[in-house]
Amino acid sequence: MSNKKYTPVIGLEIHVELSTNSKMFCGCKNDPFGADAPNSHVCPVCLGMPGALPVPNRIAIESTVLLGLALGCSINRYSKFDRKHYRYPDLPKGYQITQYELPFCYGSKLMTSEGPVRLRRIHLEEDTAKLLHHSSTAQLTTWHGAKSKGEESRIDFNRSGVPLMELVTEPDIHCAAQAKEFGKRLRAIIVYLGISDADLERGNMRLEASVSLRKEGDTALPPYKVELKNINSFSFMEKAIQFEIKRQTALLEQGIQPAQETRGWHEATGETVLQRSKENADDYRYFPDPDIPPIELSEELLNELKAVIPELPGAKVERWKKDYGIEERYGVLLSDDREEAEKWNTLFSALKKESVHVADFVKDVANKKTAFTNQTPVADIQEHYHAKKTADAPSPEKITEAVAAVIAENAKAVADFRGGSEKAVMFLLGMVFKKLRTKLGADSIREELLNTLKKK
Repeated sequence: MSNKKYTPVIGLEIHVELSTNSKMFCGCKNDPFGADAPNSHVCPVCLGMPGALPVPNRIAIESTVLLGLALGCSINRYSKFDRKHYRYPDLPKGYQITQYELPFCYGSKLMTSEGPVRLRRIHLEEDTAKLLHHSSTAQLTTWHGAKSKGEESRIDFNRSGVPLMELVTEPDIHCAAQAKEFGKRLRAIIVYLGISDADLERGNMRLEASVSLRKEGDTALPPYKVELKNINSFSFMEKAIQFEIKRQTALLEQGIQPAQETRGWHEATGETVLQRSKENADDYRYFPDPDIPPIELSEELLNELKAVIPELPGAKVERWKKDYGIEERYGVLLSDDREEAEKWNTLFSALKKESVHVADFVKDVANKKTAFTNQTPVADIQEHYHAKKTADAPSPEKITEAVAAVIAENAKAVADFRGGSEKAVMFLLGMVFKKLRTKLGADSIREELLNTLKKK
């Protein structure tokens, strides 16, 4: 999207909690949502106690590299973890263990209907704890023993240290719809690989968009960017970006450069709201984590990971288009869930063997013109479409009438037939189909044509 003066420049940062048994750097159970009670899956490591030593989770590393390989990224065979310093109540150590200079994956691109979106990097880090805010009418005891009423905030460290994968794009996105499409395509791939549930409602997947505007025709990046943080739905991200484009446009038209800041999405008001001014990378004081040795990935490991990559949604949709004539928009609908897509795949193959036109079947399913699913017996579907074909096929009387008319109108082709020309038969058959406006009952039409020609 672009208006008359400005073109949106949008980049995405997408965080995904990985489905490992244990946390990123300790043996605590990775179960931030299903725990029986807050702070029940914690230890000195994920609580940031002095002297506790982190040990990287191998499965989390392999899951991150697996996604990079599936997306066609380059892989850093030599990588390391860094410390990112900032102070916030949900960060017990005062720094986050993450990756800065040498992420596991970098480069590549993911296609959207609006064009390719380049991937800058995919790196691995630890998640923060979760802040829980409550409004309370009950009296609260302060540190000094005084009683008060009001807001109460608590911290649940069950999420602290959960493996968190972050994917960062280049600012190649130019409209809210493209950002939404990119996010949905990425989520489908992640779920296919089985590395995360990527459940936005539960916070397994969190969306951030950096939005700025530049004058149409400019190629340089704008001197600012506004970061929209922690959005938990593709629809909300789309709305937030659309609102932010309007807000920034209004400021620029007044001669005001939008401030570099972090904003959140407020669904009730349909607006973005200021959270804090945006930090620069220098503010985080990155340096290599001295407690974690560098990670070296072997060629053998990379080959093992490549071997387990399944047929991904985009490839599956393209194959369905080629093999069965299924329209892309319908293929996308049926390919998002890997298990369900495999069921559809098996059904399509069986239907084709039974001469059922798969593209028509899929179109009917997608448009809810039939109650059939990927669990419906092939025989039932075959019977339905055979009956439909028979009902739609022209009557014997109409076939006879059309054949007679075509023969009368094409004397030369009839003469060529009598001279032994097979092409003449195909020509005449095509003219009959055209007159009838259908190819249903093709065998009966051909038989009637040949019998009539032989009688003349």
